[in-house]
Amino acid sequence: MRLVIDGLTSIRSGRPVFSGLGLRVEQGEALTILGPNGAGKSSLLRIIAGLLPPSSGTVSLEGVEADTPIAEEAHYLGHRDALKPALSPLETLIFWQAMLGRTLIAPMEALERVGLARAAHLPSAYLSAGQRRRLALARLLVVHRPLWLLDEPTAALDVASEAMFTALVVEHLASGGMAMVATHGPLAFPSRSLTLGAKP
Repeated sequence: MRLVIDGLTSIRSGRPVFSGLGLRVEQGEALTILGPNGAGKSSLLRIIAGLLPPSSGTVSLEGVEADTPIAEEAHYLGHRDALKPALSPLETLIFWQAMLGRTLIAPMEALERVGLARAAHLPSAYLSAGQRRRLALARLLVVHRPLWLLDEPTAALDVASEAMFTALVVEHLASGGMAMVATHGPLAFPSRSLTLGAKP
């Protein structure tokens, strides 16, 4: 499986964010996307996830059936954790697993992996920012998707949680997955890097 991007251009409010972007991400590979605020890191991930249309260019995933949308093969983790405050962490993961299918591991096991087993039945409204981020990461574990699109995934995480995140990504890559990670800082797993420059 391979993610292929050719001639990708994004124009927002009449301003070019990036243009003519071409890259490949191979099975088992991570790509770190670097750059200052406004350089287009989030826009790139949202275009790949199908949440924003590109101004021009193409994004394709080789190795899947031709009519399969990339969104069906990708997990997108954005700045917001996409949690309903009234649902518990366990209910949240059960919902995502039922909606997306392709079960990977059980919701309770995923909560144990991210250190939230003791908060499994607590309304998500009571979780700290770091706990909410760990719950968002747990969504990556309950449903199989080969491509992870992660926008500042370590935001609000403490040192131990960052180590947990690194272990999850390394395991995902070892199983043949791919990851694209937008970040401002260094990450603790091997990756290629793409630096986007802010446009005037």
